[in-house]
Parts: sequence; structure tokens; C-alpha cells
Amino acid sequence: MTDSHAGKRTLKVLVYSDDVHTREQVILALGRRPHPDLPEVEYVEVATEPVVIQNMDAGHIDLAILDGEAVPAGGMGIAKQLKDEIFSCPPLVVLTGRPQDAWLATWSRADAAVPHPIDPIQLAEAVVTLLRSRVPA
Repeated sequence: MTDSHAGKRTLKVLVYSDDVHTREQVILALGRRPHPDLPEVEYVEVATEPVVIQNMDAGHIDLAILDGEAVPAGGMGIAKQLKDEIFSCPPLVVLTGRPQDAWLATWSRADAAVPHPIDPIQLAEAVVTLLRSRVPA
């Protein structure tokens, strides 16, 4: 898909949480264009682990935001599985329960961690940095 404003393709961001409100918070925090120098973002909302795996295996996701507090499958375990199983896995952001859980994000091999409650500025900084690596200059 192409972004008509900038002539660049739309970036696809997967947002995983079993909690619809967490997914809404992430999408509202980032908006359609998290940064002016990036194309628009299209969100793929996912509530279950099998659908995360299916979307990531399909290869059309540019970045995934995974809720570490999701049940029954937490985002950190899913992140580790994706990094272990997908060659050239897209960048992953995990939402941790608390700032002290950052070490778990390191174990999961996520590219960034943002604690709950979601700080829109912190989330946007992490996402923009990682998406820039996916957009040709």
C-alpha cells in the first residue's frame, strides 16, 4: 500500500494485547503518523498469540508492539519466540508491567521496552527510532 501524501508505502504496526483498552492507548498515543518524516501507519490489532504468529510469519509487519501483561500469552514470551524463529524479525517493542521489568525485556530480545502506564512520548520515541530503520532513505 502506498501513502499518497509522501509517496512512501504505509508502515504496518502490529499491536498485541488481550485488553482492547491497551490496544486503543497504543494507537491513540502514536496516531496515524508518529513522526513527520515517516509514512503513515496502518495498525493491525491482535488479541491472541496464534494471530500474532500468523501475521508475523506472513512478513508484512514493519514493527510489533507486544503487551507483556497480556494473558494467557505474555508479550515477552512471544517476543522471544519471534526473535528465535523468524529470520530478520521486524523490530519488537514490549510493554512491561513496571519500569523494573526492563530486564525481562532484555531476556525477550525485544528491541525496546516501554512500561505501563503508557507514556505517549516514551512510546513514540521508541517506535519512531525503530521504524526509521525500516524506511529507505
